[in-house]
Order: sequence, then C-alpha cells, then structure tokens
Amino acid sequence: MVNFISKLCGKVSPLSIKEYRDNGGFIGLENTILKMKPEDVIKTVEDSKLRGRGGAAFPTALKWRFVAREDNEVKYIICNADEGEPGTFKDKILLDGCPLQIIEGMIIAAYATKATKGYIYIRGEYPKTKKILINAIANLRNAGYLGDNILGQDFSFDIDIRSGAGAYVCGEETALIESIEGNPGRSRFKPPYPPSQGLWGKPTLVNNVETLANIPLILKHGAEKYKEYGTENSSGTKLISVSGNVVNKGVFEIEFGTTLREVVYDICGGIEKDKKLKFVQLGGSSGACIPEGLLDIRLDFEELKNYDIGLGSGAILVVDESTCILDFLKTTMEFFKHESCGKCTPCREGNRHIIRIIERIQNGEGSQRDLELLENISQIMKEASLCGLGQAAPTAIFTTLKYFGDEYEEHLKGYCRSGVCNPEGKEEAR
Repeated sequence: MVNFISKLCGKVSPLSIKEYRDNGGFIGLENTILKMKPEDVIKTVEDSKLRGRGGAAFPTALKWRFVAREDNEVKYIICNADEGEPGTFKDKILLDGCPLQIIEGMIIAAYATKATKGYIYIRGEYPKTKKILINAIANLRNAGYLGDNILGQDFSFDIDIRSGAGAYVCGEETALIESIEGNPGRSRFKPPYPPSQGLWGKPTLVNNVETLANIPLILKHGAEKYKEYGTENSSGTKLISVSGNVVNKGVFEIEFGTTLREVVYDICGGIEKDKKLKFVQLGGSSGACIPEGLLDIRLDFEELKNYDIGLGSGAILVVDESTCILDFLKTTMEFFKHESCGKCTPCREGNRHIIRIIERIQNGEGSQRDLELLENISQIMKEASLCGLGQAAPTAIFTTLKYFGDEYEEHLKGYCRSGVCNPEGKEEAR
C-alpha cells in the first residue's frame, strides 16, 4: 500500500486551512495561478498521464483541453461526488478527510479551462459529508481562495453544492447535469458532449472526486515525480474499496500494477473463515466477475483491457465458495432494474427479461435456449443502451457465462451446488 493522495486524510482537520497549508496544501494552486499559463497547466496534467478515476478512465488532460478550447464566457466545473456504485465508498474518504484538496483541484481545473463557476454534486445519502463541504467552501471564500480575484490575480471562481436524490444513473455525467438543472436524472443523447454543451448548454468539465484530488499533487510535485508511482500505461495510485468475504475490508490506496491476488491475500488478509475464493467482482455491480485463476492480473488499464475487463471506480467485491452464481446475478440485475431511468428500451426491458430468465434457471425450469437468450439480450443492452448503466449492467452475465458456465448447466438440471436455489439442489448440496 502507498499513502499519496490520501496522505492528509486523518492527519489534518478537514476544515482547517492552516493545517492544510502547513502540510503542503495550496502549493499546487500557487504554482498554477502565480507561475503558469492555462495551457501549461493542461500540458503538465497531460504529461502526468492522469486518467479519470470515476470509471471511464478517459485521459484527464484531453477532457480539459476540449473545454478550454471552447470560446464562451461562461464555463462550468462539476465535481462528480455521486458515489452510487454498489461497493464503492472510496470518494467519501477523501470528501470527509480532505475536502480542501478536492476543492483545490477544482480551482486549478477552473484556471486551466477558464471556468467561472463550479458545482459539487454529492449523493443525498452523504448528509454529514455535505455539511463538511459547505463549511469548507465558506472557509475558503473567507480566506480568499474562492470568489473574486483569487490570490490577488485576475481570476475569479466560486463553488456551490447540489445534492442528488439517490438515483444511481446520476453518476453518469449527462444525467447528473440534468439533475443539477432541476430535471429528472436521465441521460442525454450524445453528441453534443458536455465539454461543448453541458450544464445549461455551456461548456462543462465533469471530473470525479479522486481525479480532482490528484491535481494539486501533480502541480505541486510535477508530472515526472507523479509518474514514479504506477506503471508506464497507468500512472499514479488508485483508491480501492474492498468488501465482501475478506478479513480486512475498507479503502486502501495502491499503486497501479498491484495484482488482485496481492489485494485479496496480502492487503486484505485472505478469505474469511478460511473458505475458498470463488470470484472477485472488479468495478462494482457493473464489473466483471474474475475467477481465482486470473487473480495475477495487474490493476493496469491496458493489461485489464487485454482481458476485456475494466477497473471501473475501484470497487472490489470478494466472493467465497458459498455463493450461488445465479442467486448473485439475480440480486445484481434487480438492482439495475430498480435504478434504470426507463428512457431507453434496451435497458428498461432488458433488465426485466434477464431477471425472468435467471429465475427460470434457478427454479430448474430453464433450457439451453435460455442461456442463448441471456447472452443475446445482454449483447443488445451493451450495444444499444443510451448510457453506461444499461451498457455495463450485463457485464457480470458475460463473465459468469464465460468462467462459470458449469454452474449454469447444473441449474438447468435442477442442481444448485450452494444449496440456495431449489429443494432438489439444497438437499443434494447437503
């Protein structure tokens, strides 16, 4: 484990500007505003090879450059703190422990893109965190780090808070923008994309909490120092949220290049109650289910891509042998059915049909045709859904069919090795 972007969490008071400054805070901001041109800031972020930490892993500097080149007097910065992915709770550690670092990152991003207004969009289930952010923003205004003429320069920027109402889909940037505007949280058709037409039709930069927390450190230490962490293809560190059947659960900061095996057995102490590992789901409920045989995969964007696996937001769910694949999938797909906004047919209807098929298979009433339907519907959702919710919802279906096909076949014969799906399987499992 390392201690880089989370270094100040628990070390300084989250609302103390003095403590934050005494521990190296605002050096990155001062380097930016007092010594650099906006393009130089973007170039530094580009040289660092920072990629978004919210799930898509899009090159951060490229997104900034899209917004910077827009010729508009009004531009917005949005911090996406709508941490709704099941099993993900790493952003809350930063929001609660070091909100000034995230806000410093927003101010630097605003200077680089010439934005004048920012919003932190935080999930409604984090009321205490929201209060911390409100107080942090007020303290920064009083200290001259927000508002007009920041650090005495011809640069003005301010931030407000907006709360979500618990909709998972609002983690998608266009649904989030709709929510801030006071509309139902539903994804927009694209193009146009937010960097050209985002909030209220203006150029808008949307970055994740963890992405923004990296920015002050990159501008403080420089791109080359930052790249000493991680791998050639994936620079820096990553916060991971580990839950499930492991001894040590929680948020850990690791370097890119760490393997899943190291996470499960070295960092998290192995499987609870000395049971056998069944799989690791990487990236939350919308992530791939990875069998024990692939645990030596490194957490590296390009290496994961070779296996058609994404890192997502960094959620890692560890599942032991007592779990039934079909029962696990039913719970997962019921979540996506509940959270679908209903705007597009593939997601709205696909999740519903998948659940029906899974229930048939669980009850011993399924057939080979059902397995084909399951894969076909999942493929349609992946290719035709409007936003990432529908596109990623069937990821667990694809990977469990690939790696745990024998369990599907057993259920077709009325047998559940975990003993949770039907009377026959339960009795046989005993």
